Amino acid sequence: MSHAVTETLTTTIRELVDANHILFDQGVVDGFGHVSARHPERPDRFLLARSMAPALVTEKDVLEFDLDGNPVVSGGPAPYLERFIHGEIYRKRPDVMSVVHSHSPSVVPFSVVTGTKLRPVCHMCGFLSEKGTPVFEIRDFAGPGSDLLITSGMLGAALADSLGEGPAVLMRGHGSTVVAGTIRQAVFRAIYTEIGARLQMEAMKLGPITYLTEEETVGTTKTISAQYDRAWFLWLKAARNSPMSQ
Repeated sequence: MSHAVTETLTTTIRELVDANHILFDQGVVDGFGHVSARHPERPDRFLLARSMAPALVTEKDVLEFDLDGNPVVSGGPAPYLERFIHGEIYRKRPDVMSVVHSHSPSVVPFSVVTGTKLRPVCHMCGFLSEKGTPVFEIRDFAGPGSDLLITSGMLGAALADSLGEGPAVLMRGHGSTVVAGTIRQAVFRAIYTEIGARLQMEAMKLGPITYLTEEETVGTTKTISAQYDRAWFLWLKAARNSPMSQ
């Protein structure tokens, strides 16, 4: 591996660690949930921390996996049970470079109600589909008695199919998975999926909602796409100043 490749990988790992800390500080993950990055030089591999609380992840905790969810180096620490979410999405979606899986509290209710879909209500969450975010029903693939977790390649592939070409998929009674072309964009989308869900619930208490049109989702997403760093560095400073980082 050349020096340039090593430096690129090191930079990706550092940003992945920062993503873990930001997502915790912003209330998207707690002791559970995880964020990954596609390997910057090996598209058939991805980077994901060992099984641990996101706020505690350091560079030495980041492991390398193949798309089947197997650690490249065997005999290491225990991996996340749901690493198959990441591998199967990377397999199906070559455009995806980062994946966030979380149980953020405002999103979960939209995974269990019928007749109400998670939709974009403001420009900051315009990346969400104006037709509604799809919901993955694990019973269709694991039967009525599963633990709701994505613990196999088969379930990961089914989730990836439910995601389709979109940015997010809800998981009934479980949480959500958000994807993006960069780590920073994935973090932004995970945070604003949670914020968007919260805003939609508040608006529903007041009356009928005027959602963004498809054209507005395109326009707002294009404009915001140039602003990810503005939010990233604010969130990063907040995470580093948190008592958890001391």
